[in-house]
Amino acid sequence: MGRNLARLSQFAARFLVFLASAAVLVVEILAVRLLAPYLGVSLEVFTGVIGVILAGIAVGAWFGGRAADRISPPRLLGPLLVGGGLATVVSPLIVDTVGPGASNDAWSIVLLTAVGFFVPAALLSAVPPVVVKIRLSTLAMTGTVVGSYSAIGTAGALFGTFITGFVLIAAFPTRPIIVSVGALLVVVGLVVWLARGVATTVAVLVPLLGFSALLIADEGPCEFETTYHCAIVVVDDARSSGRLLILDRLRNSYVDLNDPTHLEFRYTRTMADIIVVEAPETALTMISIGGGGFTMPGWLEAIRPGSVNTVLEIDSSLVDIGKTELALSDETDVVIDDARISLRAVGTSSADVIIGDAFSGRAVPWHLTTVEYTEE
Repeated sequence: MGRNLARLSQFAARFLVFLASAAVLVVEILAVRLLAPYLGVSLEVFTGVIGVILAGIAVGAWFGGRAADRISPPRLLGPLLVGGGLATVVSPLIVDTVGPGASNDAWSIVLLTAVGFFVPAALLSAVPPVVVKIRLSTLAMTGTVVGSYSAIGTAGALFGTFITGFVLIAAFPTRPIIVSVGALLVVVGLVVWLARGVATTVAVLVPLLGFSALLIADEGPCEFETTYHCAIVVVDDARSSGRLLILDRLRNSYVDLNDPTHLEFRYTRTMADIIVVEAPETALTMISIGGGGFTMPGWLEAIRPGSVNTVLEIDSSLVDIGKTELALSDETDVVIDDARISLRAVGTSSADVIIGDAFSGRAVPWHLTTVEYTEE
């Protein structure tokens, strides 16, 4: 196998580069979701994740190339893929172990991201230069070989980005995705490393599959994992019918299942006071920008029966949580789309009340803070 690997076919070489590059981008996108329960979702977190992954890519490419010049490249491929796969598999466990003690400052974001995801990014990014070394049989073809594998790696990164963002996240929870990708890398790496013997391959593969199954079964800190949030619904010890919705470690909404007029958060009481004083004492038409726990629609239905509620909410899973956990009424019309887009379709001319209550982490999404949006 070692001699065969020295003549690694063009298809196999391209597949390995494509796979390793795709996996790095899968890890990068899912890293944000794995960090969200501990760091939230913010520009700072995205910055930290992108920076750490880019650093891992740079370091991996540099040392992968240097190692390929000093060690037989075929001997490196298997260990790099297996190591990168194992590091990917255990990354959720590392984040869950270190994450609870993390804070939201820039150093903590970078440190936690690096501890969880730098190693898999670096090991997998060392694969392309090793493959190039194997395939480079003559200096006359250096430009063609290097350029073609750079293109294949970029294509793999694009594939990993699109398949994760558009397909995988919508279809599966985060942990099964990242553990499955890591396990795939290990299996491929063991096949490449088969020169060490079938017994060794089986001895490593069987425990890995068992460990991967345990990690997939472990749902982590999220009770509900939506497209955008790690969500937890907490029962209020002081009020048995009270439910607190936590999104990415922040207290987002509070709903009393038996008394929708109970408003726990001060800002909701302020909004309610303004509506009671300023709006007509009749059934109202209200548009809510942002759903969360759907507290205000429930409150309006209780104090002004017959009111029409339209909620603009981008996260469809929050609607499901609202109906199963937070007493969201079927009478409330929920438009699932970005509010900047859906507000134009819904129109505001007939509304008596418009509530702006959309948040991403601690901040309102920037495109919902502009002069143009306010005018709309």
